[in-house]
Parts: sequence; C-alpha cells; structure tokens
Amino acid sequence: MDLLLVVLIAVVAVAVVTALGQRLGVAGPLLLVGLGLVVGLLPFVDVPEIDPALVLVGVLPPLLYAAAVRLPAIEFRRDFTPIAGLAVVLVVITALLLGWFFSLVLPGVGFALGVALGAILSPTDAVATGIAKRLGISPRVTTMLEGESLLNDATALVLLRTALLAVAAGSFSFGAAVGSFAWGVVLALVFGGLVGVIAVRLRSWVGNSAASTAIGFTVPFLAYLPTEHLGGSGLVAAVVAGIVAGQGGQRWFTPEQRLSDEVNWRTVELVLEGAIFLIMGLELDQIVSAVIARHEGIGLPTVVALAALLIALLVRAGYVAALLSGGRRRAGRADRSRLEEFDARIDEIEENGWPDRPGTRGLVRRASSPERTERRVASMRERVSRALADFDYYQATPLGWRHGTVIVWAGMRGVVTLAAAQTIPRSVETRPELVYIAFVVALVSLMLQGFSLPWLVRRLGLTDTGDGPDVEDRETLDAELRSAASDALASGDLRRPDGSAFDAAITERAGALYTMPPDERWATSAREVLELRLALIDAMRARLTAVSSGGRYATSTLRHTMSQLDADQLSLELRLRDAD
Repeated sequence: MDLLLVVLIAVVAVAVVTALGQRLGVAGPLLLVGLGLVVGLLPFVDVPEIDPALVLVGVLPPLLYAAAVRLPAIEFRRDFTPIAGLAVVLVVITALLLGWFFSLVLPGVGFALGVALGAILSPTDAVATGIAKRLGISPRVTTMLEGESLLNDATALVLLRTALLAVAAGSFSFGAAVGSFAWGVVLALVFGGLVGVIAVRLRSWVGNSAASTAIGFTVPFLAYLPTEHLGGSGLVAAVVAGIVAGQGGQRWFTPEQRLSDEVNWRTVELVLEGAIFLIMGLELDQIVSAVIARHEGIGLPTVVALAALLIALLVRAGYVAALLSGGRRRAGRADRSRLEEFDARIDEIEENGWPDRPGTRGLVRRASSPERTERRVASMRERVSRALADFDYYQATPLGWRHGTVIVWAGMRGVVTLAAAQTIPRSVETRPELVYIAFVVALVSLMLQGFSLPWLVRRLGLTDTGDGPDVEDRETLDAELRSAASDALASGDLRRPDGSAFDAAITERAGALYTMPPDERWATSAREVLELRLALIDAMRARLTAVSSGGRYATSTLRHTMSQLDADQLSLELRLRDAD
C-alpha cells in the first residue's frame, strides 16, 4: 500500500512540475531533479534502491516506442544516411574515445567499463528537438535531431550491453563486440518489424479504441522480450515496432484509435521521462555520499565529467563538419535534368507503348502483358516523382555551417543517459562514481546547452516562424483532397451505409461546395447530408494515403490534414448518433 501511494504521489508530482516548468519557462526535467533532491535530503524520507532491471525492462522500451511512433517517416527516409551516421558511427566513435579516456583517468576503471560509461554518455536527448521546434529552426534540422536522438539511444544501449558483457568476461574483444552488435541489431529488425506489423493488423481488426489501446500498450514489451531472450537488442526491436506502428496507424487505424494513441503515448512518455529525472534527484544524495566515501570528495569525478562532456562536444563538432562537407559535395554533383529526362521517357512509353529500341532495356525489363506494362510504368513514375520531390527538398533546404553549429550544440544529454546509468550492475565497485559522472554530464548539458540554445539560434540568425511553406503545402493538399471529393461525387459510386444511392440534389449541391474554399459551411444537418460527408471523408482519406508516399508533402502536413479529417469524422458520427 505504501508503494502504491508513493507511485501516485510521484505521478501527480511529475504532472504538476511539468506544467509549472512550462509556465515559468524552465525545463521540467531540471525542476524534477531539484524536487527529487530536496525530498531525498529530508531526514524522514528513506529512498529505496531502484532495481536496474526495472528501468531497463519497464521504462526504456515504452519510452523509446513512444518516441518512434511519432517519427516523421518521409523526412527520416530522405536524411537517413546522415541520421544513421550521427546515430551509429558518431556514437561508436564517441564511446570508444571516452572509454579510452576513462580508463586513463579513473582508478579501477578498465577499457571495457570505460566504453560502457562512454556508451551511456553518447546518446543525445529529444529535449533539444522540442526547443528547436519552438524556435522555428529548419524542419530538416529538427528531423535530423529527432531521428538521431531516437536511433542513437538504441545504438548506445546495444553498445552498453556489449561492454558490460565484456566487463563480466574480464576482457574486451573488438571483433566479438562487433559481432554481438550486428547480431543484436539484425534480430531486433526482424522481431521488431514482425511484431509491429502483426500489432497494426490485429488492432485494425479489433477496431474498438479501448481494446486497441490495451493491445498497443503491450507492443513494446512483446518486441523487447523475445528479442532479448534470443540475444538481440530488445530496445532496438521496440524502436522498430514503434516506427512500423506509427506509419501503419496512419493507414489502418480508425480516427478514435489514432486520437487515443496520440494522447496515451504522450502521457506515457511524460510520466516515464519525469520518473527517471525524479528518481535521479532522489538518489543523488546517496550517490554523492558513496563517491565522497571512495574519493574523499567529488572533485575528481566532477572534473572527469566536465572533461568527458567537452570531449563529446569536440568529437561531435568534427563529425558534423565532415558530414556537412560531404553533403555539399554530393549536392554539387546532383543533376535534376537526368531525372526529368527519365520522366519524359516514361511519358513516351505510356503514350506510344514499349519501343523496341535497345536502350529501353536499360530503363526496365520489358513487361510480358499490357497490364504488367501499365503497373511497371506506374511504379517507375512513382519512383521518379519521389526522386524529383527529394531533389527539390534538398535544394530548398541546404545545410550550412550555421545549421551545423546548431546540430552540434543541440546534442545535449538527458533522460536516456540517466536511465542507462541506472542499469550498471550494483556488483560493479565503481558504480557510484560512474552514475555520478553520468548525472553531472546530463545536468550540465541540459542546463548549459538547453538554456543557451535559443540565444545561439538568434545570434546565428536562424529564427523563423516556419509557417510559410507549411501553410502553402496545407492549402495545396486541401485543394487536392477537395478535388478527390469532387471526383468521388462525379463517379456516382458513393453509397449510404445501407447500400442505397444518395439523393441527386444533395450530391449536386455537395459537388458545388467542394469546389469552394474550406471555410464554406453546410447549411443543413439532414442525416443523408451527414452520411454523404462521411463518404466524402473516406474518399479524401484514400487520396491522402495515396499522396503520402510521393514525398510532395511534409509528414507534419500529412498528419495535420489526417487529424483534421479524423476530427471532422468524429464530429459527424457524434451528430449522427444524436440524430438516432
């Protein structure tokens, strides 16, 4: 009963402190750490030891899954190479360099344990993404930061587990570590993708939003547990399952399911992140006392922590500089005319049939029937259209040194660093100072970089409202969806739920309304009109799904429009229920 009361008080504290932080303009995590520290110092409060397995199994899988569900898929695909470099290559380099550094300066810490601590300090936190979005930084930069903060968590935790196994074995083998890393990732991709697909289809079949939500809460654990049992990375599996669920839900879920998922997973993320910072504040007094007992002070661990943060920032700066330099060279070699020429040849094939020129075999293998030719031409056109959209995206959003500076400085450490530090086994003699170093790095990083990032962005002249292109895209997409509604009305295929046709006068008036701007209002709420509007929403949602893969519109625009359609559908369905 006492434990239940503590949990309830902690949840309320996380919610209240988060709201207070927003009103004061102070990062909620910092306030939670301060609250935990104050409570932990009270003489009548006995802080129990937190089992590291509870953090590893009970907190990190749903936390990473919740972030993966909201990943912007289109932008993530476009910048996957630099994101993967930041999330994998940079993490490994940083962890190895920090591991070597820790083995030199910390007594009793060998290279393997140093790499474990380096892996804990390597991943960046998603807090920076929220700050960057509020400042109006280029969406491309925020996408890279968001993708990096998600994937590098999984990379760092796989590396952490590999290093801890090496600590237990008493030696560190680079070849064995690489093999273990590769095996863990491959298993995670397979199981995470499989669980994600099955969960999406099952929840789509269930339909009921409450029952679907209950299934959804089990997905990160269903991906994590079997993957870990077979020696893979359960955390990577949870991330993969979240990406699959986030994209599949846009196509297969009902409006109620999508709305429920958005609210529920944001709530889960808020509570779990807040719990990690609160726990660290509660344990800080014990950690500092243990460090002082071992070192007769906290001077050495504090200096080591600050030096480690400096090393991580310098390595990050060098890597980002090389990354942007390589990107500029590739952009300079890009040629849009080749894509346009390819598109023109597809038009020729579609208009005149498959020519017998030998050069056409270089385009694509000849189809054996007109139907297959049509399908292949449509597939080729879709790929070329996507490539042209990607080219325009890169040309419209170039990354210069100012963007690189923001990417470097926004790489702050946070919740995953704190959570991962908790997973160091208590059997490790140097655990107190390792956890203390992780805490200092996360705290200083969040305070120094988090508070100064807005000033840096203003000094670099990167602040912008960011509304222009989004508003324009939304208006263009809205016009396309209204066109889809008009086409559906003209086709005569729309049917009421009972299978009967709609009244011709109503469909004619609806057709006139859907050629007008969206702020026109329907003058009647007759049942048949409401049913017609629901049928048209289905037609617009089908068009929205069709254009989602083309790359013409940003993920934020597509999801905003989907949310509008969902809200309209829920409102109409409520009015229909009231009319019964």
